[in-house]
Amino acid sequence: MVKTKPATRPSNARFSSGPCAKPPVWNLDALRDAPLGRSHRASVGKAKLAEAIELTRDILGIPADYRIGIVPASDTGAFEMAMWSLLGERPAEMVAWESFGAGWVTDVVKQLKIEATVHTAEYGEIVDMAALNYDNDVCFTWNGTTSGVRVANGDVIPGDRAGLTLCDATSAAFAQDLPWDKLDVTTFSWQKVMGGEAAHGMLVLSPRAVERLESYTPAWPLPKIFRMTKGGKLIEGIFRGETINTPSMLAVEDYLVALKWGRSIGGLDALIHRANANARAIWNFCAENDWIANLAVDPATRSNTSVCLKFTDDRIKDGAAFAKAVAKRLEAENVALDIGAYRDAPAGLRIWCGATVETSDIEAMLPWLAWAFETEIDAQ
Repeated sequence: MVKTKPATRPSNARFSSGPCAKPPVWNLDALRDAPLGRSHRASVGKAKLAEAIELTRDILGIPADYRIGIVPASDTGAFEMAMWSLLGERPAEMVAWESFGAGWVTDVVKQLKIEATVHTAEYGEIVDMAALNYDNDVCFTWNGTTSGVRVANGDVIPGDRAGLTLCDATSAAFAQDLPWDKLDVTTFSWQKVMGGEAAHGMLVLSPRAVERLESYTPAWPLPKIFRMTKGGKLIEGIFRGETINTPSMLAVEDYLVALKWGRSIGGLDALIHRANANARAIWNFCAENDWIANLAVDPATRSNTSVCLKFTDDRIKDGAAFAKAVAKRLEAENVALDIGAYRDAPAGLRIWCGATVETSDIEAMLPWLAWAFETEIDAQ
C-alpha cells in the first residue's frame, strides 16, 4: 500500500512518445550556430543538411551505397513518399499490429488500390514475419509505437528476396539495431529516439530501392513533394541535402545537436544501452507488482522505447477511465507527463524510454506510479 507521496521526483518528467525528451545536455544556447534567415540552398544551409545526413549514416551504420534523404512531414511523409513512389510494380504484403501499421494498410488497399495480402495481429502480439511472401513488396513497422511490440530481429527476411521491404522504423532507429541488408526502404523522424523537433522525416533507400525508382513508374500521378526521379533517373540532390521543400534550419541545428550528443556518448551502442536500461527498469517494476503488466505478450518482442502497460487488478471497474485518472494524477504532480495510452490502443499507459531519457528519472517516477495506482483504487 503506497498512500504517502514519494519523496523523490524525476528531474525531467517528460515521458512523451513524441515529440520526445531532449538530450540531457540540451539547452537553447546549443542552437546559436543555426543559420537563421539564410536560405537552405545557400552553401551554409546545404552544408548543415549534408552534415545531418552523414552523421545519421555514421551513427546508425548505414551502408555507403544507401541513399539518405531529409524529407517533409516527419516519418508519415517519408513512408507515404516511399509507398506512393515504389509500390504497385508487384503485389504487396501489408503487415500491422498497431495503429500506424494499420494506417499504411488503409493507404495501400483503399487509396492506391494495390493487390495486397493483409496480415494483422492484436495489440500486444505480432505477425509471424516468417509467413510472409518476400517475393512481394512488404510494408511493416519495426517498432509499434502505439503497442510497444517490435520485431525481434530481421533473421527471417531472405537476402535473395525479389520484392522490396519497406520499414517504418520511427521509434526504433537509434535505439534498436536495424539490419540494413534486410531493409530496402527505412523511414524515421527526428522527434523520437534523438529528441529532435517534429515535421522532418528521414528516408533511407537501398540500391535495390533506387533501381525500382529508376525502372518503374507508378500508374497514379505523383505530387511534386513525392517525386524522387526526373527523366527516369534518381534526383541525387535530395540525398545530398538539397531538400524538396524548405526545411527549418533551426530544427536542423537541433537535430545536429542531438546527433553530436549521441556520437559523444559512444554512438549507437551507447544509445541502445540507455534505452534498454530505461525499459528494463519498467519491466522489473512490472515483475514486482501484480497489478500492472507489459502489453507485449512475448518478452522477445517487447519494445525498449515505447513501453506500453496495462492494469491487471480485478478491482478496476472501468479500465479506460482508471488509466486516464492515473495519468492525470501523475501529470498534476508533475512527475510524469503525456503517458496515456495512444487513443486507438487498449486502455493503459505508454512510457517513453528512448535514449534521451535518464534511467534515474524512470526510477524516480515508478514509486509515484504505485502511489497513483493505490490512490485511484481507493477513489473508485
